[in-house]
Amino acid sequence: MAEHLLAEQYRDGLQTFGQMMPNVLQAYNQFTSACFASGAMDSKQKHLMALGISLYAGNEHCIVYHMEAALAEGASQQEIAETVGVSGAYGGGTTFSHGVILVTEVMKAKNQIQ
Repeated sequence: MAEHLLAEQYRDGLQTFGQMMPNVLQAYNQFTSACFASGAMDSKQKHLMALGISLYAGNEHCIVYHMEAALAEGASQQEIAETVGVSGAYGGGTTFSHGVILVTEVMKAKNQIQ
């Protein structure tokens, strides 16, 4: 299934940035790969955590990127919903609105909900 437009834009932006600053992009990719590698927490849990942080920060590109990554790692609809709920409890209305709108849009596009 195709990526959401925001995730595609992010990847395109990284590629363009990498042409201008290849050493910086390489270091960033190594750092984030290490951060999301399974350890005491598995990769799915880490992407769910990043989804919650992205929701709180209002970063739509990262919301979609980490949600798609969490789904690819086997996150369930319930796990996504609980992440939205906890983030909304902490971040209030703006965080919750990103969760219920953008997360639902991606879940529908990925055929995770009807």
